[in-house]
Amino acid sequence: MLKKLLGLVAAAYLLGACASEPPPPPPPPPPPPPPQAFMVFFDWDSTRLSDASLNVLEQARDAFKAKQAARITATGHTDTTGTEAYNMALSLRRANAVKGALVKLGVPAAAITTVGRGEAGLLVQTGDGVREPQNRRVEVTMPQMAAAPMTNDQAYCAQLSRLWRNYDRTTAQGPGPQAIAKCDAGDYAGGIPVLEKLLTDAKIQLPPRT
Repeated sequence: MLKKLLGLVAAAYLLGACASEPPPPPPPPPPPPPPQAFMVFFDWDSTRLSDASLNVLEQARDAFKAKQAARITATGHTDTTGTEAYNMALSLRRANAVKGALVKLGVPAAAITTVGRGEAGLLVQTGDGVREPQNRRVEVTMPQMAAAPMTNDQAYCAQLSRLWRNYDRTTAQGPGPQAIAKCDAGDYAGGIPVLEKLLTDAKIQLPPRT
């Protein structure tokens, strides 16, 4: 009988000790996503943008609008030919050429920061005096900023509609415009799933929803 009583007391003590233990700390927040990047390349000692480069910048423009990013950074680079001072100036001219093209494509000039790094940050490590094409480039980056959470279906549907309009400005018929019309009419249950699927298929990040 005494052993049984002692066992009950010990069990009660252990339960009390477990109940008094502090809860584990919350997990740390996830790191911010890396910035989205686009890259364009240049001929030797040139700031001219090729047709392929302009196509890449159109993609950067579309991503900027779709993600509603606050800013874009254009960072210019050179290969290892030429003097350090000349390459620093050339890399900045390349970054400014990219900025000019983005502005013509509809990106606000105030949202674009240009940086020249000269020979620093080589994509392909080479010795001095090497004309490496991949080092003659401008990297266009923008932070993957999280949008404010939507608090109701109306706001969420409106955000999805804006993202789709920014992505597809030419199609007047089809599931996208029909879903937007449903959102405008208050049929959120009919519009939201269609827009979510269209945006997901287009690899456009959906806004958070509460």
